[in-house]
Amino acid sequence: MWILVVDDQVANFEVIAGLLRHEGHELTHAVSAEAALELLSERIPDLVLLDIEMPGMGGLGLLGQLKARPDTRMVPVVMVTGHTDRVRRMEALELGADDFLAKPVDGTELRARARALLRLKNHIDQLEQAENVLIAFGRSVEARDPGTGEHCERMVRLVDTLSHALGLSDRELVALRRSAYLHDVGKIAVSDAVLLKPGRLNQAERAMINEHPAIGEAILRPLTTLADVLPLVRWHHERLDGSGYPDGLKSDQIPLSVRVLSVADVYDALTVDRPYRSAMLPEEALAVIREETARGWWDPVVVDALAATVVTRLRRRA
Repeated sequence: MWILVVDDQVANFEVIAGLLRHEGHELTHAVSAEAALELLSERIPDLVLLDIEMPGMGGLGLLGQLKARPDTRMVPVVMVTGHTDRVRRMEALELGADDFLAKPVDGTELRARARALLRLKNHIDQLEQAENVLIAFGRSVEARDPGTGEHCERMVRLVDTLSHALGLSDRELVALRRSAYLHDVGKIAVSDAVLLKPGRLNQAERAMINEHPAIGEAILRPLTTLADVLPLVRWHHERLDGSGYPDGLKSDQIPLSVRVLSVADVYDALTVDRPYRSAMLPEEALAVIREETARGWWDPVVVDALAATVVTRLRRRA
């Protein structure tokens, strides 16, 4: 495991290195927050030991950047400090510090905390690898249906635009991006004969299709890193009037992020060729969605954001 020690005092690094090297870890020293950021542009550490008091950006400034970046957000950061100032510690906790060590560093305590945090990081890495496999799995489900080519990528672009227009949080946006790949993963349980049927589905076939959101949620549930994605996967076919599936949710029972995913999914489905119809023009698809909104299916605020997006894209093409 790679441990990055950020401290402007070389002597402090040498003490820490002497305590941890025999554990089999690789240790690297950065003498400032700025130097640490340069190292992070090439490689992501498994653990950061970070001094609070340093010239320049300082430890708290670097901590804020580490916890704000998607690629380092889950890296454990231990603040190493000689200060017992409660306000500074609370500020570090607010920024996302995972643990604290007091100077002078106690070797037994350092090794114990490093082992615990590295075990946690290893567990998170395994979950993220499993998540990446599932995203690839979601793409493979899409690949079964030639009419939906690059559906996931188009969905990511669309939910990005709608999320920013509607002021959704970064956390909601991350969940939406992941759900763009995973919302239809439950279709793995639907046979090709039903999924690719060129004509109208009978009642039994429709019931089979309607099961895919719940199946998808069940597939993803064991992964704790996907907890925010589960409602999106399960509810992306719900409608505001309660006529959707699988739970028949109504109105405010459906989170805004789910409403965004639903509208994006419908729009993309209408604008690609399907076995039973040709792709609609953007204006035609938007008109259909407006009609369905008038019936009480979709959130008019989300649909207005979609309309603004569609109009902007059409103007760019003109």
